[in-house]
Amino acid sequence: MTETEANALVARHADVFHRPLMERLRGVLIIGAIAFYMVFAWWLFAVGQVLSGGNWDIAGSYLADWVSYEVRPDIEYDGDALDVSFPRFSPLGSNPKPEWLTTETAMVERRRASAATEASTGGETSGAGFLGSLDTKTDGSDGGDFLGPAAPSDNTAESPATAPIDIENTAAAEPVVMREESVVNADVSFGGNTRISVRPGFVTVTHKGETLELDIAEGSAVNARGPLPDWANQRAPGAKVIVRFGFAGRAEIEDDEVKARRRFLGWENFFFDTRSPYWGKSANEVMGTIFFGERIEASRSNLSLAWSNFVNNADWQHGDVWLKLLQTIVMAFAGTVLASLLAFPLAFVAARNIMPNRLLNQVLKRFFDFLRSVDMLIWALFFTRAFGPGPLAGISAIFFTDTGTFGKLYSESLENIDDKQREGVRSVGASPSSVQRYGVVPQVLPVFLSQSLYFWESNTRSATIIGAVGAGGIGLKLWEAMRTNQDWENVAYMVMLILLVVFVFDNISNVLRQRLIGKQS
Repeated sequence: MTETEANALVARHADVFHRPLMERLRGVLIIGAIAFYMVFAWWLFAVGQVLSGGNWDIAGSYLADWVSYEVRPDIEYDGDALDVSFPRFSPLGSNPKPEWLTTETAMVERRRASAATEASTGGETSGAGFLGSLDTKTDGSDGGDFLGPAAPSDNTAESPATAPIDIENTAAAEPVVMREESVVNADVSFGGNTRISVRPGFVTVTHKGETLELDIAEGSAVNARGPLPDWANQRAPGAKVIVRFGFAGRAEIEDDEVKARRRFLGWENFFFDTRSPYWGKSANEVMGTIFFGERIEASRSNLSLAWSNFVNNADWQHGDVWLKLLQTIVMAFAGTVLASLLAFPLAFVAARNIMPNRLLNQVLKRFFDFLRSVDMLIWALFFTRAFGPGPLAGISAIFFTDTGTFGKLYSESLENIDDKQREGVRSVGASPSSVQRYGVVPQVLPVFLSQSLYFWESNTRSATIIGAVGAGGIGLKLWEAMRTNQDWENVAYMVMLILLVVFVFDNISNVLRQRLIGKQS
């Protein structure tokens, strides 16, 4: 290309070769503005400080609780002996004896309260209460009450309750020293070479090939022999020592006890709780008992008993969770259907090409804007106050929000229809109602149903959120489990059920929408 041809090309396309400065810098300015906004947001919300100050250990424990559970033995110091105990509702039952916790017993001397004090009073209560001493006879009185003098009694002076007590001897009574077999060594294994060995006054922790030795001054201090390894920490000299073993668990070594937290993968007692006769049995044992074993309860079959124990599991509450999930599904379905039925006729009035009254068009459109501008959660709070907690408040919240949304979507769809079909029906002398029935509805009905199906699937998720504020359903159950800050495995269970329901409804909605759109095309 010659210079003349190039100049001619530039002259013909001046808008391409001689663009304004702002137009040439537009891309750079947009990128700079986005970068500036990100930096500003990072500073405004103190993202760096939040990330650096976050307690990621606790976050990791919460995530681990979704897929695992803890067994929590407590080992208390009692002089030359140890007391090993488990929480009241331990996943191991009322008499736990796990293989990973071994104990050694021996004859030791233990102090017990003397029975002299009880013997001195004959088992009766003294004449004193929390308000002070209660005199049975004041100075100068005749021993009577407000009904008159009391009859004399021959055995009054011999009563143990009124007999004089040797206060000095009672106060000086010392505890009785008794020899009895007690636990003197407890060993907790966390898998592999990780273990904690507890003896009176001394604790040994082994992890990652390192050994931590701790001297226990009962009721006073915890002192380490040497520096602490990286998996142990102590906030101050003499304070408790916390040792962490990753997913296997952790332990808190205090001056009066050792709190061990042994973690196991899975959900504890998911099928049967500790009260069930099927608890602790393998799958083969359970199936054998159900189909071939003798009846455990004469009034019903073993299969009926197993199903009842599973549904009424005290730890997982399967029956109640499923009922709440069904309430959530019904809330979403009922609210969506009611909103669709009401928005359908109102949309015809709001559409400008259907209803020529501009005032009525604007009034209805602003009404739709009002309904959908108030968030569903706000409507749920309002109706919870009005109707009380329950599914009715959730249905009403979905109904109000979706009426505004459907009204807007339906009216916009009506305003974009093809007028040729309507004109064709009108040209044969059809009534106005017939024109809408045969000229408009066939065009928009598949679109309306498709939008309603999509919102039905979406409202299933929304019903979970509004349930947390008292609108019923599984959302409230989910919120209760989260508030305990301990039942995260129950949270994971309910989240998985919600995901499963949303997945199923999403696929059903997609299939129905495709069929409707296919028929329309």
